[in-house]
Amino acid sequence: MPNPLVRPLDLTDDATAGAVHRIGRAAYAVEARLIGFDGIPALGESLAQLRARPLHWLGAVSGDGALAGFLAWEAAPGGAVSLDRLCVDPAWFRRGIASLLLGHALTELFADRTVEVTTGAANTPAVTLYERLGFVRGADFFPVPGLTMASFTRPAPAPS
Repeated sequence: MPNPLVRPLDLTDDATAGAVHRIGRAAYAVEARLIGFDGIPALGESLAQLRARPLHWLGAVSGDGALAGFLAWEAAPGGAVSLDRLCVDPAWFRRGIASLLLGHALTELFADRTVEVTTGAANTPAVTLYERLGFVRGADFFPVPGLTMASFTRPAPAPS
């Protein structure tokens, strides 16, 4: 099966929003097991709450129209970009979907901007992906007892 195509997602479309919600919950359930913490806020997020978030959405869509994964972000202070979530349908794990989405965003959308993201420090697949794509790990932080989060930044290129 060929790689999915990357395109913007419109969460006002019921089918798209439903697919994003389903995939997000499935992906975060896997992350919860990896990091040993089931209190990830997105796991308890309703479809209405998801749709109300002021995020921009990008999806990886297969040839048959199925959503394989998505990336969501918002503007951060100083012109930076804050990645809110990067989720892949578990049926598409280990097929390059997260790399496809993040690579597209970094080269096509955010090439000249600083990009920030956090993930569970024990989420080895995510940590490896961010480091491979040029993100620099910052300080870990502990938002609640028992949870260690890792912060990453991909600096904007220096002006030439």
